[in-house]
Amino acid sequence: MKNSVWKTFMELSLVRGIVPRTVFGLTAIAAIILVIGLALSKSNKRGRLHPLIAAVLAGAAGMLVAWLVSDVFMVFGVSLGWPVIFTIAGGIAGVGFVIAAAVTMRGARRVLAIVLVPLVLLSTALGVDSIYGEYQTIGTLVGYTPYASLGSIEVHKAAMSVSDWRSKAQKGSLPSMPSQGKVLTVDIPNAKSNFTARKAMIYLPPAALSDRPPALPVMELLAGQPGSPSRLIDAGNIAATMNAYAAKHDGLAPIVLVPDQNGEATHNSLCADTTQGNAETYLTTDVVNWAKKMLPVAKSARMWAMGGFSQGGTCTTQLVPRHPEIYGAMLPVDGELKPTNGSVGKMVQEYFAGDRKAYDEQVPVNAIASSGTSEQALFTGAGERDKESISNMRTIADAARKAGMEVTELIVPGTGHDWHAVQAVWRPGLDWFGERTGLGEMTKSLKEYPQVEVLQ
Repeated sequence: MKNSVWKTFMELSLVRGIVPRTVFGLTAIAAIILVIGLALSKSNKRGRLHPLIAAVLAGAAGMLVAWLVSDVFMVFGVSLGWPVIFTIAGGIAGVGFVIAAAVTMRGARRVLAIVLVPLVLLSTALGVDSIYGEYQTIGTLVGYTPYASLGSIEVHKAAMSVSDWRSKAQKGSLPSMPSQGKVLTVDIPNAKSNFTARKAMIYLPPAALSDRPPALPVMELLAGQPGSPSRLIDAGNIAATMNAYAAKHDGLAPIVLVPDQNGEATHNSLCADTTQGNAETYLTTDVVNWAKKMLPVAKSARMWAMGGFSQGGTCTTQLVPRHPEIYGAMLPVDGELKPTNGSVGKMVQEYFAGDRKAYDEQVPVNAIASSGTSEQALFTGAGERDKESISNMRTIADAARKAGMEVTELIVPGTGHDWHAVQAVWRPGLDWFGERTGLGEMTKSLKEYPQVEVLQ
């Protein structure tokens, strides 16, 4: 019972439902009462800053600082976007107001103002999180994971092809399977790379959990940096998206591998083999070899895709072209033009021991030009407000077309550099990849998907 209550608490949503509604509601009610109390109060002494003036000054300062951090100094590597800047500025304005009110007012009103400080800060944090979609639940915020290990279940070797499975479905003779897939954790051995990685996450669709599974296609997905495999599973809404697809396709969906490409949240491996670790070998050899040995996965490159968000998107467009024998498709969202952790000169020295050529080979447009093939395909997207990522996407898409690849570019209206854009792109991306790998036909054109606009 205790574990059940704890699990329910950890799975409470931070972006919708009772938690944000309660916090926003309490903040609004307390703020309204405080404003009314301020209007009725006559205790504001000369020389003290009026709360409303304090709010304006604090909000203006907050907006300036947020803009400088976001768009001038680019502390996070990308622009935070104006919705986030406005939300932060509003939160700081609120804090300025309640602190000034606490100094100005007396008695219960002062207590209310003091209580409002953490409420305003919490509301601001939830507001920013709702824009990014980064922390979906209380559990994701504190590192809680409800997922069992892969070793807790039995996974059988592939016994048939996807087309065989679909034929059995038409005849009503499918093997028994659960109604939904499972998300599981696993330590993937680093036999070739010796790369130190955190636990990987895996989604197995219902068909993969039968005792006679088909050889399924694979989506190897990478989180951003900072980030983690579990963050991608949760913020990307992977389980729900894949289960919904499987429900319409006789239990079929791609197996999803989410390995750790960085080793820790604060480290950027550049997804390359460098003096700081052999991340490329880990992702393209250790992970792939392990999956082909341990899971019911297809072997051909056409049945394998890599995708990712932000840094994970950059990794996708640098690794897939470099390994056409493994991957047939790319699904990056909001990626960069090149591996990035400081200046190019700094990276060349710190990661590649001064070898500029080794770094240049990792730049996506160079990798596409040198080893990408017309058998590969690019399905890519970016948030409408993330202008830099849109520009990056178009540059990489042009290089892919020159290499003879099939290319699809999507814009996600109303989003920026965030997980809402990722979810919106990967929904049609899953249908596209499913058709490409024989899981099922797309039943509508890309223009009919409500959350995306086809750029080209």
